[in-house]
Amino acid sequence: MRRALQWLCIAALACAVLATLPGCGERGTLTVGSKKFTESVILGEIVSAMARDAGRPVRHRRELGGSRVLFSALERGDIDMYPEYTGTLRAELLASEELGSDEELRTALSARGIEMIGPIGFNNTYALGMRRDDAARLDIARVSQLAAHPGLRFGLTNEFMNRADGWPGLRAAYGLPQRATGMDHDLAYQALAAGSIDVVDLYSTDADIAFYDLAVLEDDRGFFPRYDAVLLVRRAVLDGDPALAERLSQIAGLIDEPAMIAMNEAVKVGRESEAAVAAAFLGDSGDGNPVVEKDWVGERIWRRTIEHAGLVGTALLGAVLVSVPLGVFAARRPRLGQGILGVVGVLQTIPSLALLVVMIPLLGIGAWPAIVALFLYSLLPIVRNTHAGLVGIPTPLAESAAALGLSSWARLRLVELPLALPSILAGIKTAAVITVGTATLGALIGAGGYGQPILTGIRLASTPLILEGAVPAAVMALAVQGLFELIERVTVSPGLRGGPVR
Repeated sequence: MRRALQWLCIAALACAVLATLPGCGERGTLTVGSKKFTESVILGEIVSAMARDAGRPVRHRRELGGSRVLFSALERGDIDMYPEYTGTLRAELLASEELGSDEELRTALSARGIEMIGPIGFNNTYALGMRRDDAARLDIARVSQLAAHPGLRFGLTNEFMNRADGWPGLRAAYGLPQRATGMDHDLAYQALAAGSIDVVDLYSTDADIAFYDLAVLEDDRGFFPRYDAVLLVRRAVLDGDPALAERLSQIAGLIDEPAMIAMNEAVKVGRESEAAVAAAFLGDSGDGNPVVEKDWVGERIWRRTIEHAGLVGTALLGAVLVSVPLGVFAARRPRLGQGILGVVGVLQTIPSLALLVVMIPLLGIGAWPAIVALFLYSLLPIVRNTHAGLVGIPTPLAESAAALGLSSWARLRLVELPLALPSILAGIKTAAVITVGTATLGALIGAGGYGQPILTGIRLASTPLILEGAVPAAVMALAVQGLFELIERVTVSPGLRGGPVR
């Protein structure tokens, strides 16, 4: 029974490994990326529809991390195209090259094997905004006037906080005395509406400006450059498909500022899907009438469950195979064991997002960097519990096993591991439950799972979408805990569990 259960667990985790393999059987599929805000997702859907119209299958990896994550993914070939902004390219991504005109941008990108298509037709520049009644009460209409109000609370996008064209430069240009707090872009709007902060950074085409009735402050010293939307595409993709190149070239000048604002409002305020809004725009633009596939809640939850189980199962399987031997070694070699416990302890202290970002240059975006990060986070509880279970075996029992003349391996297999099994399973159970929750962050780098609807729900201020990811994640955590309790009941004798011996 025990052996059958062990093989069943291994088979289930092996299936989870297969579930994480991206793009299986999708030869020739284009991968479109988009950032973690509504406008970028809409543009990604428009580009995806245009590519499909050119006869190419497309996968849209929505709501990835910041600009550098996407640009690095494009250079690596993890994605084939994504919408970007000229101001971001000049001031952030290619700042060291001091590029001026769009032609200089094209040349610099071309040297990297990237083609810039556009501008698309609108300028989405940065701005600062306040609640309209606060701006009127304090008589603030321009950014320079903020310096006279040092008590104002700034809540700025995390990326904006560290960009060359963001808070450091803006603060110096205007001599602003305030200190700013980094926040998620969508949460900053909600905090502003709730009165928790007073000033936020805006994108000038945001639907949130009208949604929250905000006053946009004039950039009276002209700090912010133009942020003309463009499409970045790997040249190898265009060279191999003239029909695709021709179709994508039609995005240049296709969308003006009022049209982009209207699409953002349709998603943010009208609660329409980005795919439906993109299809409606292309239909209205005379570019055909793309069919939008219905995506039912049950189908979405099932798909996310498979993705999440793949992340958790693969990471946990790897952690068990590595951690248990490490725990045994740490128990058998106490001096080296302290070093092992110290290393896995340090890994646990690394912030989750930082670890995910560190993995991107090594493994790209998608499931595998998330799996490696989750694997590293799973090591500590399993190694520590394996070590504790072995060193905690009563001395008389250990001496009795040695007196029987058993070899070191036989003592470990027949006596020590069975006695330590409750502690080992407790460590695995702890690691599994933690991994289920931490895996939601994998959506930031395109790993999918339950984190995807949570991110979308935060972006759209939609509680049902947040719950669509949060509730199944909680159910999976409870199910995993119940599974390991069942495994413990089957594999551990009642005496070691503290239950009645029959």
